[in-house]
Amino acid sequence: MDYLVGIDLGSTSLKAVVYDLEGNTVAGGSRPTERRHPDPAHPDWTVWDPDQIWGGAAAAVREALAVLPDARRVRGVAVSGLGMDGVPVDRQGRCLYPFISWLCPRTEPQLAWWEKVIGAARTFAIGGNTLWRHSTALRILWMAEHEPEILARADKWLLIEDYVNFMLCGSRTTDYSMASCTLLFDQASRSWSSEMLSLSGIEGRLLCEPLPSGTVIGEVSTAASAATGLPSGTPVVLGGHDYLCGALPVGAMEPGTYLDVSGTWEVVLATIPRPLLTSALQAIGATVECHVARDMYSAMGSAVSAEMLEWYRREYGIEARLRADSRGCSDWDCLMEGAAEAPLGSHGAMFLPHMNGAGCPSVDPRSLGGFVGLTCATNRADMLRALVEGLDFQLLDIMSAMEANLAMPARRIVTVGGAARNVFWMQNKADVLNRTIETTRIEEASTLGAAMLAGIGVEIYKNASEAYERVRRSSRLWEPDPRVAGRYAELFTIYRELAPALRTIHHEIGEIARR
Repeated sequence: MDYLVGIDLGSTSLKAVVYDLEGNTVAGGSRPTERRHPDPAHPDWTVWDPDQIWGGAAAAVREALAVLPDARRVRGVAVSGLGMDGVPVDRQGRCLYPFISWLCPRTEPQLAWWEKVIGAARTFAIGGNTLWRHSTALRILWMAEHEPEILARADKWLLIEDYVNFMLCGSRTTDYSMASCTLLFDQASRSWSSEMLSLSGIEGRLLCEPLPSGTVIGEVSTAASAATGLPSGTPVVLGGHDYLCGALPVGAMEPGTYLDVSGTWEVVLATIPRPLLTSALQAIGATVECHVARDMYSAMGSAVSAEMLEWYRREYGIEARLRADSRGCSDWDCLMEGAAEAPLGSHGAMFLPHMNGAGCPSVDPRSLGGFVGLTCATNRADMLRALVEGLDFQLLDIMSAMEANLAMPARRIVTVGGAARNVFWMQNKADVLNRTIETTRIEEASTLGAAMLAGIGVEIYKNASEAYERVRRSSRLWEPDPRVAGRYAELFTIYRELAPALRTIHHEIGEIARR
């Protein structure tokens, strides 16, 4: 039996999954992604250690391969990545600084400069990017200002996927979808933008050659083979941005199909045949990128999502952990059971999911999260359900704006990610959206999408469509309850008033907190 390997570099875990050529999971491995806060003077500064990223990814691959009867049957490997985080390396391939995480706020001044000097409109018209403080170019500008000697020694700035590919085979390349995240890529020409480089002052020499996803870029080296267990000479193929890789195994590659990637971020993806770089899309905070499906593009609206459930789990989930330990189940199951104990509308409690700022469709990086409508009768279940409902109201807001501004109604909505495995959350999504939602029997869409790209690169599959037909799985449909959907429609109108009502207060709080 032949195999393909997909690696996914996420904010919470580093995963590797081995698949057969029909997309069946053969084995998997995982290691945590470890956040570090190395500067006591800036405790909110967050980084990833390059050695931990590579070491964790390599260990995950080694764990997955350990159960194979013959690892020499691996035909190819590809990597999906979380997007904009990058690391400078010198000519010898040594990392000169940690990955500055997307969670790190240090680039606020660079964001303000970019907005003032280059502007959001011009940036979107060329690269299709919404301006976020974690955009790649802003990290490079921070380095130029605060660590200029390091940047002077750097040969390339490797995005997180590119770094693992480099460690696998020595190639210093990137793919179109990852390049799309940087603020520096021209979507029309699929090349680095000379205008953005000139305006920003960033040296083009730092950027890797961009190539289409599914391109073979090298072979697993002897050193990488020792670290991962992959045979030397195994083809390394360009994967891509994680949520776009996740679109492949569920067939979200044609206009009218919307993909909801429900994980750390809530990502709503629509596939489009050409780069649509309109002011209307820019105004709602959408992002346009090259798709990992060859010669296609994507329009994406996103906002941070399950990161807030992780926060609740970490800070207030002790009871759920104790219940899970006694029952031998996941604490996530116990958390969602607790949310389901509260009634629709959470006894009046509502949650504004802006703990990392507001995303699509009303971008405001200075917005903050908040619970409102609390009384002395509000209990833990009410607050947890309010959090889930708030995340699903946010999804409805994104979906409505995307459909309107693309003039492309959703004929099909398919969800992948953590929420797709949870009965309560999925039913709540369907009820809040008042739409039928589809989930498939795919556990890890991003790793499978990466493996499919590996298969395309080594010519097992002709293209993304043929690969999908080989790996496609049966679906489950989640139908909305009309009575429940009607109640949520009323609550949604109130939800949409929360951010405007709290905007001034949140901005003032933020100013005080930064002093």
